[in-house]
Order: sequence, then C-alpha cells, then structure tokens
Amino acid sequence: MPSWTAARRRPASRSPRRRKRRDWSACGTAGAPRKSGGASPHRPPEPAVSRTVVFVGAAGQLARDLARVWPEAHPDDRVIGLKHSDIQVENRESVHSALVPLEPQLVVNLAAYHRVDEIEDRPDRAFAVNTVGPRHLAMTCRELDAELLHFSTDYVFAGHQRRPYVESDAVEPLSVYGASKVAGEMLVRLTWPKHYIVRSCGLYGTAGSAGKGGNFVETMLRLGAAGGPIRVVDDQVVTPTATLPLARQVAQICRQQPHGTYHAVCHGWCSWYEFAAEIFRQAGVSADLKPQSTAESGAKAPRPPYSVLANANLERLGIDVMPDWRAALHAYLAERSAAA
Repeated sequence: MPSWTAARRRPASRSPRRRKRRDWSACGTAGAPRKSGGASPHRPPEPAVSRTVVFVGAAGQLARDLARVWPEAHPDDRVIGLKHSDIQVENRESVHSALVPLEPQLVVNLAAYHRVDEIEDRPDRAFAVNTVGPRHLAMTCRELDAELLHFSTDYVFAGHQRRPYVESDAVEPLSVYGASKVAGEMLVRLTWPKHYIVRSCGLYGTAGSAGKGGNFVETMLRLGAAGGPIRVVDDQVVTPTATLPLARQVAQICRQQPHGTYHAVCHGWCSWYEFAAEIFRQAGVSADLKPQSTAESGAKAPRPPYSVLANANLERLGIDVMPDWRAALHAYLAERSAAA
C-alpha cells in the first residue's frame, strides 16, 4: 500500500483543454525541438483537471517539500508517496506492481543512492539504484503513457571549467556516483521521451537527508554549538540549494513545460567553506572555522572543483523562480527558528 496520499480538491465541472503535443526531449536541451529522427515534435499535454502523481522515494527532504508545495501548485492532483518499503526501483517487478495499479499520469523519481564516498566501494549498488532504477521507472511510464521526472546532480560534470554549466554542456563524471547518475540520465532519455531530468546541487531541507543523516546546514550548526574546531573544504565551488524553493520550481516545470533537461539551483555560488561561514554569520554563531583542501579532508571519492549550474533552460522559458542562495539560507534558518 502507498505510504501516504494527499487528496486533491474537488475538481471543477469542466473538460480538460487539450493542445497539440510537441517533443522537446532532445538530450541536454529544453525549449527547442529535436532536429534528428524526423519524429513529430510534441509538447507535454496540459495537465488534466484531475491526475494522479506518484512520488517515488517519498521519505527524503526534497520529497517532503514537494508534498508541501504540490497542493497549492496543482490543487486538482491526487498525490501518492511511495517509500522504499513500497517500491524498490532496482527491481523491475517491484516497480511494475507498485505503479501500474495506481495508473499515474506523472511519476517523480526521488529515489537515489548518494553516499558519494561509500559508493566508490559499492558500484554495483550505485548502478542498480541510480542507473537501472530510472530505466525501470521509464519503462513503466512508457507502458502507462505517464510523464517521468527524474532528479540528477552537478556531479555529472568534471568541474574543469570556470563558468556555470548549462544543460547542453558535455558530461564528464569524476566519481562512481557521478557515473551512475550520468548512466541513469542516458537510460531515461533512451527509454521514454516524455521525461524531465532536473539537475541540482548542494541540497538541504528542513527534513534533512535520510541517506546522509542530516544536511550540511544542520551539521555546521551542531558542530558550532559543540565549540570544537571546524574544517571545511574551500576548493570546491558549488551552489547551495534549499529544497523548498527547488520544490516550487519543480512544480512549475511540471506545469505544461517542454520535456527535456533542466538545471534548477539557487543563484550565485560559493565554496563549502564560504557556505559554512555564511551559515554561522546568519545564525549568529561564533565558530572556530578554518578552511582546508579536498586532499586534506581525506575524501575517498573525487569531487568536481567547480560544479556551479546555470538555470539556462528555465531562464529561456521565463520560469526561473529560484532565489539567491543567501536569501534561501535566510528563509531556511527563519523557518527552523520558528519551528523550534
């Protein structure tokens, strides 16, 4: 049985308006029709008055924020959340038996194995969840004629350039985790054109990451309260992204936008050390914070030194609603304080 459901509002008495479909599923782009293959371009159909949306991997921090914002963005949708006990994406039969009876019109894949250092020693598990799993979902969505939204990562890039990566830039993963996510993207594209692939970076949310035992902000605040020395890498440049504005952005993407690949991150960038310093500054915490290099940190998996993403396709479509990363952090800390 599903782990949770959110009932939709009573739909108005009107028939859904249909539009001519166009195919915007070219690899790495959105907002421009595919030129090869001679297939008839199509745009996603306008959301029906009533549709079923399934969140796969519903226990995580992003899933919980999606569940918060979805009823306002899509009030007529019936939302169903499936946790790992309900569906194992690496198992084809589990995916099929969990999704087919629900007859969804949209499946949102939030299931992932993202313990980056651990994955270096467990590539089989990483590719089962991050690569084969998305293909199983895409195959079932193809059978159901349902759209698939799949999340990916900044770690698909090597980080050798010093300008923000756009959706059409060539991927070049450095780690097993990054390779497993690249392969997952490829299989989604090859399997089913009615997909959205959303890459993001440096996620943190009020629910915390179940797979990582919290999030970076909470870890810094906990260490700051403990009073000991704190060392954070200063040679990895990222865009910290709060999951609540990301959830709002994803809900916007799923409102009749072209299929394809999107970057969705907060605006601006910083090193992890600079992010930690800003956390302590905004929280009013005096901490013994000093920078260190990635080599000094002893991390097993290689990380891109620069993995800033540009929301190029969102901006092109005029639907980029992501805030500056400092503003997003301020909102996160304010909500955290209000809930205390």
